[in-house]
Amino acid sequence: MSRVTYKELLESGVHFGHLKRKWNPNMAPYIFMEKNGIHIIDLNKTVAKLDEAANALKQIAKSGKKILFVATKKQAKDIVADKAKNLNMPYVTERWPGGMLTNFATIRKAIKKMSSIDRMVLDGTFENISKKERLQITRQRQKLETNLGSITDLTRLPAAIFIVDINKEHIAVAEAKKLNIPTFGIVDTNSDPRAVDFAIPANDDSSQSVNLVLQIISKAIEEGLSERKHDKETMEEEKAGKPVEEVMKENRAAAKAEDNVEDATEEEGSEKKKIAKSPSKEDSGKRPTTKKPIAKSKAK
Repeated sequence: MSRVTYKELLESGVHFGHLKRKWNPNMAPYIFMEKNGIHIIDLNKTVAKLDEAANALKQIAKSGKKILFVATKKQAKDIVADKAKNLNMPYVTERWPGGMLTNFATIRKAIKKMSSIDRMVLDGTFENISKKERLQITRQRQKLETNLGSITDLTRLPAAIFIVDINKEHIAVAEAKKLNIPTFGIVDTNSDPRAVDFAIPANDDSSQSVNLVLQIISKAIEEGLSERKHDKETMEEEKAGKPVEEVMKENRAAAKAEDNVEDATEEEGSEKKKIAKSPSKEDSGKRPTTKKPIAKSKAK
């Protein structure tokens, strides 16, 4: 069953593309028709691709990995920030920091710098420095917060990246492709769907369209996170009950092994006693020999 209805897509204006003269020929399979010089997106393709992307992102979320959301255009940035915060996922809605993925170690250092400034404020070190230095550090902290504040929890490279308007965020797409990170994107009629792994043909200029697509994607990710939580709780319950049974089995096995050892020891002891009492055939055929005492020689 589809995650969205055609009525919802039409009401949100998902089907509206760009002017014909701005189109990308690679979007031809996703275009239904042209009307008044504007391309109309085939919503059958949108539904199919949206379901495909949602299912893939659900599995990634279920695995416990992070999905990075990227949208710096005005119509989408607030929507993306809101959805990502609710999902506890990292996001970029300001300028994309060059090398954020390909030079991730440097980005992590900048995030650590921000954390060290916070520690200075908490432990009182911040108050002991000069007013000029405090002003410089405060400005530096604000700048870091603006650019990197939304990715402070991203301790490693994301498992996937979701992009609104792949043309505008082409640097993010290129970095992700270079590192073989799966890319998901809302692709309008002026974009090349081959640039991302999961292209969702839809209007990326309308806030209503972007909101609907992200609503469906967010719901799928929530399902994945919920399933992960349920599986984790089930495993913990199994682990909590399992040791008691295992201990009982181990105790029974250990007791049985001890009984077997004791039986084997008793049998071995009785056999030794029998052997000690009964003389061997070789010994029974021989006469007992007595050694003559050796005379002690007197010292000369």
